[in-house]
Amino acid sequence: MKTAFIFPGQGSQSVGMLSDLAQSHSVVAQVFSDASAVLGYDLWQVVQQGPDAQLNQTSITQPAMLAAGIAVYRALQQVKPGVVPSFMAGHSLGEYTALVAAGVMTLEQGVALVAERGRLMQQAVPAGEGAMAAILGLEDEQVVELCQLSCGDQVVEAVNFNTPGQVVIAGNKVAVDRAMKLAEEKGAKKVVALAVSVPSHCALMKPAADQLAQALSSMTFAKPNIPVLHNVSVEAYDDAKQIKAALVAQLYRPVQWVKTIECMKSNGVEKLYELGPGKVLAGLNRRIDRRMTIETIFDSATLSNLSKED
Repeated sequence: MKTAFIFPGQGSQSVGMLSDLAQSHSVVAQVFSDASAVLGYDLWQVVQQGPDAQLNQTSITQPAMLAAGIAVYRALQQVKPGVVPSFMAGHSLGEYTALVAAGVMTLEQGVALVAERGRLMQQAVPAGEGAMAAILGLEDEQVVELCQLSCGDQVVEAVNFNTPGQVVIAGNKVAVDRAMKLAEEKGAKKVVALAVSVPSHCALMKPAADQLAQALSSMTFAKPNIPVLHNVSVEAYDDAKQIKAALVAQLYRPVQWVKTIECMKSNGVEKLYELGPGKVLAGLNRRIDRRMTIETIFDSATLSNLSKED
């Protein structure tokens, strides 16, 4: 059976995450210790004690989620070393976790890179000026069109194609508010403002992407030992220049999650493993293709249940 490992992004974090897994697998503490050495502060303490406002700062959330995903991945490797995926992918920030897991960059490189990515994103749009919202119950094309009708001289774009009928938009807050109102008028089943201040994956992130490109230019990447499907192109690359270009583009272009899962399916993947806190991707994937089974691995119980499988 072909499998794939997928890693969640921002939004799946919570104070106290992985506390249970850390008690039974020392690799969790080791991963966070290595990450903390790069960052210059105790990342595990922030993850375990918060407060929420601190953990939810983009520049902290990103290394925290990357470390969490890698900690779960390494614990899984210890328990089920025979489970080797055909593909890896990650949702938004999770793409970086997938690249670390696939050996493209070290944990230390990944932590430093996403901390800088988060800093650049926060710097690109002042707090309160950007917004994101989820639109449920409309076709992708309808959401794209209502964004075009709502933007005026500002930015609002469809940025996350999460499931059929669930698209996230992002941009200037005023333009996003206009798009939300228009979505309701167009018959959307639900319109939900997201609790973020950084409008990811839209044109407002282009300045941050340009600076990220500079940070990436001096980094040495290895060839992935497992193909990683990238959010923007839904393709896997061996060449370091192409991987770096994909990461730059991802900052200001949409996450094609539906197409990513469909690509895995068309290449014979039958089972997915979501590695990291929460069950966000499992929820999305059930609405993309219920025939693909998915296991969520985030604590000692889910890891223990997996170890009992044949």
